[in-house]
Amino acid sequence: MPFLRPYRGRIGLAVVFLVMAAVATLVFPAALKSLIDQGLVASDPGERLLALRGHFFALFGVGAALGVFSAARFYMVTWLGERVTADLRSAVYAHVIEQSPEFFETTQTGEVLSRLTTDTTLVQTVVGSSLSMGLRNTVMGLGAMLMLIITNPLVMTQVLGILIIVVLPSLYFGRRVRKLSRASQDRVADSSAIAAEVLNAVPVVQSYTQEAREAKRFSDSTENAFATAVRRTRVRSGLVAFIITATFGALLWGLYQGTQAVIAGQVSAGHLGQTVVYVIILVSSVAVLAEVYGDLLRAAGATERLMELLATSSSIASPAQAAALPATRGGSAVALEGVSFRYPSRPQHAALADFTLQVRPGETVALVGPSGAGKSTVFQLLLRFYDVAEGRVAVDGVSVRDTALQALRQRIGIVPQDSVIFSANALENIRYGRPEASDDEVIAAARAAFADDFISALPEGYQTFLGERGVRLSGGQRQRISIARAMLKNPPLLLLDEATSALDAESERMVQAALESAMKDRTTLVIAHRLATVQRADRIVVMEHGRIVETGTHAELAAAGGLYARLAALQFDL
Repeated sequence: MPFLRPYRGRIGLAVVFLVMAAVATLVFPAALKSLIDQGLVASDPGERLLALRGHFFALFGVGAALGVFSAARFYMVTWLGERVTADLRSAVYAHVIEQSPEFFETTQTGEVLSRLTTDTTLVQTVVGSSLSMGLRNTVMGLGAMLMLIITNPLVMTQVLGILIIVVLPSLYFGRRVRKLSRASQDRVADSSAIAAEVLNAVPVVQSYTQEAREAKRFSDSTENAFATAVRRTRVRSGLVAFIITATFGALLWGLYQGTQAVIAGQVSAGHLGQTVVYVIILVSSVAVLAEVYGDLLRAAGATERLMELLATSSSIASPAQAAALPATRGGSAVALEGVSFRYPSRPQHAALADFTLQVRPGETVALVGPSGAGKSTVFQLLLRFYDVAEGRVAVDGVSVRDTALQALRQRIGIVPQDSVIFSANALENIRYGRPEASDDEVIAAARAAFADDFISALPEGYQTFLGERGVRLSGGQRQRISIARAMLKNPPLLLLDEATSALDAESERMVQAALESAMKDRTTLVIAHRLATVQRADRIVVMEHGRIVETGTHAELAAAGGLYARLAALQFDL
């Protein structure tokens, strides 16, 4: 209803056209009765011919009105279906991308894609087609039934009693169809999740020669979806057969009574012809409604899944009264005070434990330590992808909980270890850091990141399409695109997560020089396993098991003989 409400005017027009088309259909039997009783009974041939012409012109007028109103109804309702589906799909997508990373720890991407595509397509089918047919046939069926009651009240009272009995089993079957429809959509989503996962890892699948295994896994999932769909279809077919058979039997009883009335001379032949057409309209309407009922039940399962997604609320949100971040000069100040944190998906393991770190504006601090020490978690908390259980995380003296998410994240630039390249050209990939930037500013950022040379050498230069996930680039080239993007954003706080991990020695030296230039007048936090890249940091913080175990410069830590010295010995001595 919230998605239909903005289009009340169009819905009203659709209803008007719907009613007019139904009225035109219901007028047809009455015109047919007049044709039989008046156009065929005149004794004079000339009068009979004129009467027939007049009645046929009237029938043609009814048919033309039916065609015009049906076309108008079809256009309005189809437009509504397309519009509502587009709005629904956009709303679901916009809602999903605002969810915190915690949401994606438990929800597969393929599941979300299935709801965005398959489920919304079902809703589109119902709103744009099935619902239109259902409303049209409901109006025609009720109108035909009303006319039958008016013309044959005694007989139709008996028929209505039988039809009420038909409805009760239909409700039972309907509940089963709805449950099976939901289960069927879930199985389809499972297949989509497998496909999305494997297609994003095709090189790994092929390098391990697991194509046959993955194809079988997808096939098994598809067969499960098929089996569930067959169960749904079987129950739905039984529902349709029961409704149509029972309704047809009830109406045949009424028609039989009508023929007996003609034989007894109680009604005219035209009256019987009119009754026959109304019965046909009613039976066909019930048959269509049985089909539409099944579509509605199936779409109800899909809608439940979409509404569940829209009802999901992110645990990370901007406060109602957000505190403003102060203006910065020379970089942002960073503070983590007594922070303890556990990932929701791994509550038994502390990622950070009583962690305290102060970073002054303009300072470059390197975080080093073995894998799983909690280095990346520090970045996640600064960006407020998660909230801490204990302690406080602050940027420029303001708790990240108290400021607006957009204002906080606009102040931070990040170069992740796995560079993300979008399906666009090189220019737009770099411009992602600051969408309003000019072409000259984008190119300047690329030059600063030593990306200009290889971009210019591409077939179409900066306009070259880089492929899905940047498959046309090497790992080092993707990394330099990512660095250029962060430099274009020009934030006061820069987070570098293994920013040179994918570069060869020569490229690393060039990019390291560019990064050192970019670090000026801003605060920089660097995560690095390759210790050669952090030797010139103002301070090196050594982490282990979510705690700080050492702090100092490269020379101080190397001489101390602790964890850093052991890590350095492993790298430099080898």
